[in-house]
Amino acid sequence: MDANLKREIILDNYQNPQNKGLPKDDSYKQVNSRNESCVDNITVGAKIVTGKIEDIKFDGDACAICTSCSSVMTKALKGKTVEEAEIIIDNFDRMINEKPYNEDILGELNIYNEVYKQPSRKKCALLPMDAVKKIIDEE
Repeated sequence: MDANLKREIILDNYQNPQNKGLPKDDSYKQVNSRNESCVDNITVGAKIVTGKIEDIKFDGDACAICTSCSSVMTKALKGKTVEEAEIIIDNFDRMINEKPYNEDILGELNIYNEVYKQPSRKKCALLPMDAVKKIIDEE
């Protein structure tokens, strides 16, 4: 994918994030994740019913990478089974950490395929996925 298009998608998801705002609904499990080395502090909330992510949202203050990744991640995981979400999360983690991964599984999340070039940004990209992992582990 063209570098300019990647930047455009990241910037759009930062300025106009999808699924931002947590509902006041006890059926959403919420996990807060923060990056101690920067401003990133987000909470992810997911409503999981019979093994399927019916809805997923996030809120908080974070950098462009973390906010945009939270937006793209929620779009990618909404409607997926927990098993499908785990596969996406694993492949995303592998991509960020320069390990073999299946890009076909990641869809739009592939825009972060060069984050590894800035090691300080890896945590920014992984923060929302780490929160989802914790939610799934609590299920």
